[in-house]
Amino acid sequence: MFTIGEKIVYPMHGAGVIETIEEKKILGESRRYYILKLSCSDIKIMIPVDTSNDIGVRGIVSEEKLSCVFEILHSKSSVMSTNWNRRYRENMEKLKTGEIEEVAEVVRDLTRCERDKKLSTGEKKMLINANQILVSEIILVKDIDQDAATAIVDAAV
Repeated sequence: MFTIGEKIVYPMHGAGVIETIEEKKILGESRRYYILKLSCSDIKIMIPVDTSNDIGVRGIVSEEKLSCVFEILHSKSSVMSTNWNRRYRENMEKLKTGEIEEVAEVVRDLTRCERDKKLSTGEKKMLINANQILVSEIILVKDIDQDAATAIVDAAV
């Protein structure tokens, strides 16, 4: 269980800080929720405490692991399907894991793909979302602002 003030990652949404843990009654059921303030926006998300492990909520990575992420961003692109639909599904599966290495691969591959040719609307949205997820965690690990974190990712790819 996480505590107030801890920095965590919520898959598909990004990283943030737990502001409070509240008891809420929703649809007649009383549960405890983490109230997560995302680092890239003013959005607050309620995450059920009892299912947080099942949905992949985790603590933010260490500086050492972040170094590995930058190596992934620098490394050679993955071999991707030429079929945009299959590529989209494969990348979506990577994002759903919530693992920062997988998110970094999606950012790297789609950014490079976008440089070579135009991405589909769905892939463009996916790239924006993946970038935000990655940047949100970098902000918290390095204690920097969004512009600086975005510049680091852009330079690394």
